[in-house]
Amino acid sequence: MSNYRFTLSLTRVFIYIVLFILLIVTIVPIWLLIVNATRSTTEIQQGLSLLPSTHLVENYNILLGKGLNLPRGFMNSTFLAVSSTIVTVYFSMLTAYGIVTYEFKGKQIFSNFIVVLVMIPMQLSIIGFYQYMSRLGLTDNYAALILPLIANAGGVFFGKQYLESMVLRDLIDAARIDGASELAIFHRVMMPLAIPGAATMGIFAFIASWNNFFNAFILISSLDKYTLPMLVQTLRGDVYRTEFGAIYLGLAATIVPIIIIYAFFSRYIVSGIAMGAIKE
Repeated sequence: MSNYRFTLSLTRVFIYIVLFILLIVTIVPIWLLIVNATRSTTEIQQGLSLLPSTHLVENYNILLGKGLNLPRGFMNSTFLAVSSTIVTVYFSMLTAYGIVTYEFKGKQIFSNFIVVLVMIPMQLSIIGFYQYMSRLGLTDNYAALILPLIANAGGVFFGKQYLESMVLRDLIDAARIDGASELAIFHRVMMPLAIPGAATMGIFAFIASWNNFFNAFILISSLDKYTLPMLVQTLRGDVYRTEFGAIYLGLAATIVPIIIIYAFFSRYIVSGIAMGAIKE
């Protein structure tokens, strides 16, 4: 018995050491990025440092002085991410609710088709998607990045998996007997119960929209509509080639909001995924 306890304790110590190493490997690059955003080009060229410097304002002024409108890019990314998150969560949960709750002909085929759509990368259909948006007159318009999310296959798949694990049909039937409409049941019964799953989906949708560079770069052409990732790619130009501190500051500006969102809402990710993984 004592040998078993010793082996168990040794295994736990080994697991904790591995997790700690992984934590360091994950955090250190991000911390160095943030630290370098506060350092000058000369300090960065002298080598690595784990302590912040005093050149944050100077680097910010360099970005503004060379035409990079960081506040505007931040506002554009925030608007796009928030709008995309709301559209994705609402319509994905609404579609998932319909699939889980109702029985209709071809339901299984429809569900399998959603899985197929999840596995198809956006890059394969971007040419046809661009032509479609162009014919609708939605190029250089945020609507081209927001409205298609009404049919977000990944969101519907996640919502379906989650609702299958917690939907209460007796509660739905009781609401119908009380005279509630189907939309009222969804809004007043299902959504309050599905808050952990909806929050998890919202976090992933927000991060995906915030980091979205490929679609935005193809569909958006006006500089004043550029998002933060699109503005950051302009830092590769000649005017910033020797301004390393400003480049690091631009990169840091794109990841800090994501870190904040994850820090405050990470518990929803854990609870939402755990609930969605349990089947009745």
